[in-house]
Amino acid sequence: MLINENAGSGGDAMPYYFRKMGVGPLIGERTWGGLVRSDPMPVLIDGGIVTAPPVGIWSETGEWVAENKGIAPDMEVDQDPAAVRAGRDPQLERGVAYLLEELKKHPPAEYKRPAYSAYPSSAYPK
Repeated sequence: MLINENAGSGGDAMPYYFRKMGVGPLIGERTWGGLVRSDPMPVLIDGGIVTAPPVGIWSETGEWVAENKGIAPDMEVDQDPAAVRAGRDPQLERGVAYLLEELKKHPPAEYKRPAYSAYPSSAYPK
């Protein structure tokens, strides 16, 4: 999964659960670190709102999951501004390279389609 510093809230939760379930590596940069809920949101007289997160997410070990620290990648890849300006995406490139390496190590199984069943023509009404 590709992650970066702009991902917060669900962008913190999804990588956390992705890692927890052992789905695969996290590639990119540490997430934002704001996995909280912000409600109720009192409405101000000018239509604005005030947020003060009353809820955060913690793990079964009693530690905050992402708050103020984010989720660290397994493979750190800087999103180099010069490369991005040149039309490249270093994080995506590393993710694709990783997956191609994994496919070489663990190629997908090949399955042979069975022959079509032979039915007598009497099985079909005219």
